[in-house]
Amino acid sequence: MVTFSANLGFLWADLPLPAAIRAAKAAGFEAVECHWPYATPKAEIRAALKETGFEMLGLNTPKSAGGIGQFGLSALPGHEALARAVIDQSLSFADDIGARSLHVMAGIASGAAAQASFCEALTHACHQAQQSGITILIEPLNRYDAPGYFLNSLAQAEEIITSVNQPNLKLMFDCYHVGRSEGDVITQLQARLPLIGHIQFASLPNRKSPDQGTLDYTQVFAAIEALGWTRPLGAEYHPDGVTENSLDWMHTLRP
Repeated sequence: MVTFSANLGFLWADLPLPAAIRAAKAAGFEAVECHWPYATPKAEIRAALKETGFEMLGLNTPKSAGGIGQFGLSALPGHEALARAVIDQSLSFADDIGARSLHVMAGIASGAAAQASFCEALTHACHQAQQSGITILIEPLNRYDAPGYFLNSLAQAEEIITSVNQPNLKLMFDCYHVGRSEGDVITQLQARLPLIGHIQFASLPNRKSPDQGTLDYTQVFAAIEALGWTRPLGAEYHPDGVTENSLDWMHTLRP
């Protein structure tokens, strides 16, 4: 059966993270994930996760550090040492709260030097993450929402994953970003399945709840179930108003 994770970067974003975790449990989600939890005391996150029985599926490396970066640091030539330090700090935080994965953000960059920096950072991240069993994720972002972001296509992500060649480096497949940039989400899912470490979703083209827009998530969720995917899918969308009022899709779209 398809199950769902609440991305608390967007859902219940008005609440402190521990309260958002509890709200997701009350709403019927099966797991949670987040973007940047670093300002929240780890003990409070652990307590909320223990109370709810939830696993924190993943978090992101910070968008910037030391005044450097906008959408991450790891593909910025000349800042390799800072990128490694940020990855190490993020992995430590993830390990302390029991998170399953870490999304390493690339940043605004282009060219061969940027790719070399990104691959170097990912190799470091994968080696460090092996100690705690954390999966490293990379996510192509569409050019409309993140213009200039280094990683912007599935083909590019596949090339990088192949080049780095580490078993704990996987693709974060966001149906919204893929649909905006590359179309035919189901075909792309089927083709990339062996590379995928996590799946997220939102409506096209407005990144709202999945019962809106042009992408039929009844078909998408059924296709994911048919592929044998058993891990929770990340609901990463902007709710219209109160999050609880945007959740009818959990009942109407679930296969």
